[in-house]
Amino acid sequence: MAYVKKYETKKGDRWMYVVENGIDPQTGARKRIVKKGFVKHKDAKDALKEFERKTTGKKFEDTNITFEEMAEEWLDVYSETDVKISTIRVRNHEIGHLNRYFAKYKIKDITKRMYQNLLNNLKKKELLAHNTISGIHGTARMIFKRAMEQDLILFDPTEYAFIPKDKKTVEDIENEKVEDKYLEKHELKRFLNTAKTQGEIDDYVIFLTLAWTGLRAGELLALKWKDIDFEENTLNITKTYYNPKNNTKDYKLLPPKTKGSIRKIDVEDEVISALQKHKLKQNEIKLQIGRDYYNKDFVFGRLNAPYFGYPHFIKTIENRMQSLLKKTPFLNKRLTPHSLRHTHTSLLAEADVELLEIMDRLGHTEDKTTTQVYLHITKDRKKEASQKFAQLMRSL
Repeated sequence: MAYVKKYETKKGDRWMYVVENGIDPQTGARKRIVKKGFVKHKDAKDALKEFERKTTGKKFEDTNITFEEMAEEWLDVYSETDVKISTIRVRNHEIGHLNRYFAKYKIKDITKRMYQNLLNNLKKKELLAHNTISGIHGTARMIFKRAMEQDLILFDPTEYAFIPKDKKTVEDIENEKVEDKYLEKHELKRFLNTAKTQGEIDDYVIFLTLAWTGLRAGELLALKWKDIDFEENTLNITKTYYNPKNNTKDYKLLPPKTKGSIRKIDVEDEVISALQKHKLKQNEIKLQIGRDYYNKDFVFGRLNAPYFGYPHFIKTIENRMQSLLKKTPFLNKRLTPHSLRHTHTSLLAEADVELLEIMDRLGHTEDKTTTQVYLHITKDRKKEASQKFAQLMRSL
């Protein structure tokens, strides 16, 4: 049923159209599609006719497909597109969150209010991070879009929905320091010295390479000796290590995060020298172990039993870094291997390298933290430029 109706506003009479659209399963109330704001009766009537024309022949009330079924069908189709295995796994995890609320609901019965309540609950009750909720919301939008394309629903409940934002207190803002996201030069020196003197056999070369190249941990662990040109001092980044279940033998080498992540970077003599020493040590162990060494050319294959030669888990690198940070004197920062990318950014900025060049070296086109670190490091340089300009103008 559909009709046109007049209503009053502060600016005078206006017209709207109403389309009855079944019953809300949660409240038992009628579901309506309402469009307001028409100045003339004719405008509202014409708009209603246009709406009915667009939806003619669509049997929205006849389908009993559930959200769970729709999500499964969408994921099957999505998995056939050119997306990484890791992305499919993330999408499947995000569907799990959505299914906890909507699994058995008919897709046509999910309202805008129900969907907004889901987002609110993810934030306020489940205390999920903003980025996590953003990912869940993105998946939901794609699922409902497919339902719209198949004429299974009359409207998209995700349209106009918003993700609740974190509310920072004054204390949060005042305590948030950019410097806590990376190691400053003197801190890096102490950290690497700890890695060399108190770390595992390959800790120093691992963390030196991360800090001096800005590689992601997955890119580092996927490196093979053929990717290193010892004559030209370059690293060729073409893949990333993927092992979500931390199963030593069941890993995958996948294309990097983005097309921009495929890159060749110049590296310093210090890194090349450390890598050459590491290769000599690795070759010694290969000779000792013989056929039990997993010889797939990995630069950072394990050098201890029982899985000689297999790549480390990313979690292993994270744990080793936490251990070394605790052992490093006068260093009280909670950092991860990814923080060494920000450390690399700070060092490049300090060396007067432009932001676009840094982005290119790191293999991404946009990154909030990289920009934040860069601006923090270069603020004194900008102040100096302003002072030089002022001196010039005063001399006129």
